Amino acid sequence: MATALAVQSLCIPGFDEYSPDNWCWDSDHKSCDVKLSSNHLAAYFHIDPIFESHGTAGVRGTKGFNEGEYYWEVIFTEPVCGTSVMVGVGTKRTLLHMDNYQFIDMLGKDEQSWGLSYKGTIWHNGRRERYCEPFYDTNTKIGMLLNLYTGTLTFFKNGVNLGVAFRDLHKVGEELYPMSSSTAAETEVELGIRSSRKLKLQDKCLSTILRNVSRQDDGAIDVLPLPKKMKTELKEMRS
Repeated sequence: MATALAVQSLCIPGFDEYSPDNWCWDSDHKSCDVKLSSNHLAAYFHIDPIFESHGTAGVRGTKGFNEGEYYWEVIFTEPVCGTSVMVGVGTKRTLLHMDNYQFIDMLGKDEQSWGLSYKGTIWHNGRRERYCEPFYDTNTKIGMLLNLYTGTLTFFKNGVNLGVAFRDLHKVGEELYPMSSSTAAETEVELGIRSSRKLKLQDKCLSTILRNVSRQDDGAIDVLPLPKKMKTELKEMRS
């Protein structure tokens, strides 16, 4: 319930109700060190009882995201540890496997992906930035809200909005896939809520306008040759 309320609090005027999505982890696009549950909702990393972990393993979802707003959750069903455990998004060219004992923050390693580490850092194009407090607890639930109208990716922790982590993702020009990666033996992640919604035509226009005005300056909206009601809606969308 807390997560549902958190998502509703970010409603942009004009969005239809969220619709459930049924995508899952993709058995054809994953590291050989990732095993999936029978329903492909849970992913298990580095579970070989002999070799354990000898690199970094990743998996992506079966659905690529383009136009629209998408919300999904990944639940860490075991305590998180190791060099790197991540969630995020990436293009279909994102690396999903590294061996030879290369333990890296895979999501965000280059320009093809954007990731959040359990250590509280976000990564893109090989650069990291402090974003939130680390999370270690069993059943920690990380929500992701990808808005491809405004180009933002926002993370939630157990229903609490952590703020916008990445911007300009609408400029990538290709589909983005939900992803997870880990260096640690016996990492387990499970998909929770998966949903999406799309803007009505008028609000697509408002979203386009909003992307082309200053994020911080209300005056940039006030001087636009638009009805007062539309200017108010633009300010609400930006807040």
